[in-house]
Amino acid sequence: MGALTHRRVAMRFTVATYNIHKGFSHLTRRMVIHELRDRLHGLSADILFLQEVQGVHRRHEGRYRDWPLKPQHEFIADKVWHEVAYGRNATTRHGHHGNALLSRFPIIAQNNQDISAHAFESRGLLHCVMQLKRGLPPLHCMNVHLGLFERGRRWQINALVERIRSVVPEDAPLVIAGDFNDWRRKADRSLQSELGLFEVFSAARGRPARTFPAVLPVFRLDRIYARGLQVVDIDVHYAYPLARLSDHAALAATFELERSRAGKR
Repeated sequence: MGALTHRRVAMRFTVATYNIHKGFSHLTRRMVIHELRDRLHGLSADILFLQEVQGVHRRHEGRYRDWPLKPQHEFIADKVWHEVAYGRNATTRHGHHGNALLSRFPIIAQNNQDISAHAFESRGLLHCVMQLKRGLPPLHCMNVHLGLFERGRRWQINALVERIRSVVPEDAPLVIAGDFNDWRRKADRSLQSELGLFEVFSAARGRPARTFPAVLPVFRLDRIYARGLQVVDIDVHYAYPLARLSDHAALAATFELERSRAGKR
């Protein structure tokens, strides 16, 4: 019999998360979806987590001459991200909005779970499974935008924990990113202690990044959590004029995923 060898299968990829504020600047002063798309393309992310994405808004379509003819997630994806998933969270008189995941890799499964804690805030959990490369395990990605009230967020975190326990294998690589609205870091403690996740900025710098308000960040609302991945690099995109395109800053993290496979020599 031949001796066993191990062939290393690995790759690096970058994720970014951004609350795009429905394509409007801070305090909704002007429509900035075109500038925002250009800036997001400049992040060079392989997987993009977006919150507050406007799927349809018929009033804006008539009001703004250069309002995109496509849903915002498709407009932003353009020719950069060929795989797109959208989770409709809230329906209004003029249209709907929600979360979106844009990917350079095939999305092999997707689900949008309603995690609204009450009737006044419609929230969702967009869960996608991606195949990065042959020989590597599928990557689970969860895009979240939690509520403004602590009691509701506590219920939403419990729903997130239960979903992960029920549908994500313990050895599967996992990324959770989005707007957690969790300035007291209670979600941070729950996810780390109950699921073995780590927050990438906390691991590298001791605490999550300041992301809100983008012009002069004070609150640590946006996060990137991971499990089964090695962090290679992290970045916060405050750079002008990106800070004026939304009331949040953008976060990015580069990971490495690998698997050693045994084979005969």
